[in-house]
Amino acid sequence: MAKDFTAMENSNPSSNLSIHEVSDPARRQLLRGGALAALAPFLGPMAACASLGGVGGARLGFTPVATSSQDMFTVPVGYTATPMLMWGEAVGIPGNMPAFKPDASNSAAEQAAQMGMHHDGMHFYALDGSGQRGLLVMNHEYVDDGLLHATGTSGWSAEKVAKSQAAHGISVSEVAFNGQQWQAVRPSRYARRFTANTPFAIGGPCAGHPMMKTAADPAGRTVLGTMNNCAAGKTPWGTYLSGEENFAGYFSCADVPTTHEKRWGLRRGGWGYRWHELDDRFDAVRNPNEPNRFGWVVEVDPADPTSTPVKRTALGRAAHEGAWVAVTQDGRAVVYSGEDAAFEYIYKFVSRDKIQPAGNGKTAAQANAMLLDHGTLYVARFDAGGKGRWLPVVHGQGPLTSERGFADQGEVLIKSRQASDLLGATKMDRPEWLAIDPSSGWVYCTLTNNARRGVDNYPGVDAANPRVNNVMGSIIRWKDDGDFDGAGFVWNHLVLAGDPANSRAEAKGNVKGDIFACPDGISFDQRGVLWVQTDMGQSAMHKGETERIGNNQMLACDVASGEMRRFLVGPFGCEITGLTWAPDGRTMFLNVQHPGEAPRGKNDPANPGRYSNWPDFKPGGRPRSATVAIRKNDGGVIGS
Repeated sequence: MAKDFTAMENSNPSSNLSIHEVSDPARRQLLRGGALAALAPFLGPMAACASLGGVGGARLGFTPVATSSQDMFTVPVGYTATPMLMWGEAVGIPGNMPAFKPDASNSAAEQAAQMGMHHDGMHFYALDGSGQRGLLVMNHEYVDDGLLHATGTSGWSAEKVAKSQAAHGISVSEVAFNGQQWQAVRPSRYARRFTANTPFAIGGPCAGHPMMKTAADPAGRTVLGTMNNCAAGKTPWGTYLSGEENFAGYFSCADVPTTHEKRWGLRRGGWGYRWHELDDRFDAVRNPNEPNRFGWVVEVDPADPTSTPVKRTALGRAAHEGAWVAVTQDGRAVVYSGEDAAFEYIYKFVSRDKIQPAGNGKTAAQANAMLLDHGTLYVARFDAGGKGRWLPVVHGQGPLTSERGFADQGEVLIKSRQASDLLGATKMDRPEWLAIDPSSGWVYCTLTNNARRGVDNYPGVDAANPRVNNVMGSIIRWKDDGDFDGAGFVWNHLVLAGDPANSRAEAKGNVKGDIFACPDGISFDQRGVLWVQTDMGQSAMHKGETERIGNNQMLACDVASGEMRRFLVGPFGCEITGLTWAPDGRTMFLNVQHPGEAPRGKNDPANPGRYSNWPDFKPGGRPRSATVAIRKNDGGVIGS
């Protein structure tokens, strides 16, 4: 769920805020796979192989909603959606609960105690047996400085840099159900904010590594901050895993980057955040090792407000979308992750040790405090014919030797892209969220898009990435041989997204049901229904091959039949992301990120509501990322 950089690079409100109930079965599009005849040589085992994965009979019990290009949040008849936890609301830290100022004049110090900007991955952690009280832990991916500051980017200052850094990171918020709707609990002893300046410990093989040391941290064991946090995983031992995604865009390097910097996308001036102008940490000329300290999966214990978060380097450095945990039959953890960048990779990590239960005065999180620091990292190679291999990313094996530029395992992990290049792993079309089907063991991954595939001098199509100029994306899935730690796997595509009305074969797709493009967020609910969220960038939305698809949306999928049914559509310009449930399945929480994002650029602070003012709907009001709690009006299970 990367920010749309195409143009640059190649207090609970009332429940009637922009909530519309729509029923229009005639708008459903029943698509046919025949449109992909031109792609047949590349497809291999496709969605017709539905019997290979997923559960059967998970009924989709709602009437789909129509596509929309309006500034509204649309859910099916019989559902109510309530926005909450908006950007700028107090997180609930005792004694530090500043109110949001509508003109965005809050200080950096106030922002550090408020909900961050651009909500993303999220999980619910129950605090009692009823599941009616819990913690919502969520990422704040990036910021729009045109909206974050009262005067936008004019008069750029150290205070504005500090506020931008404070609006990044992770929030821990306590919420409770009052019998009618969910509300934030403020103050709360659990409330926390992790920002781009919060101390993080470094765990695993890279702790203390020479490439992790800086003048400010000569030991190489403590990093200030986390940023560009995207998707998130929830561990069996009760912690939260967050991926640091497009960290490279925050750094500025020399006019000519080093080979290592170039492979990781660093460039002079970065991506426009301008932190390097006033914070030397983000000037890679002055601090060449600082970028190596980002791009990790970070682990947070939300139940312990005194705990120090840790960057788990054994899982490898990447533009991590997120991290998702499976458990082997003998009790070890397997962490799958994707790297949200064109032509990058899919990884899995297998822990050396077994997951330990709580006991002897330790919580489960404390008993497994070092579990993810020891194990083996692998990268995926998808072969033709529906088979694949997991290639060990281990120093001394194959080409990963000192002679090839890897002094030790720490350097292999810091240079995981270079290592994966040498190993011959499959370069994917932006692998983003993953979801593990607990009933079948199949692992699903969204490949959001890759318009460069097969274009000019970029890599061409392959079995796993079969479409030239892939603007629509797909969902791929695999099952490891024997167990989650298997060295090989079988794979196929669940679906190729698209619109059959398009003339170009690669943009038609083979969707069964409601059309969509650019799958991103993905998760299984308690009934085995797969929920799919989309992220079309503003540079592509509402025109060309995606014109009929409308705003970003969320669909439900019966993986046994492959049917896709549209459950909701978000307001203008937003991304739909951050999916989790209350334990009883009767409340779905999701995030609406960057509503009203300005096409091809930043919002104008003089006219902040130009494209959207969701969810406040005040004339000229600022659009604000928010969490949305969705419930069925009859109190039933979502989607049933």
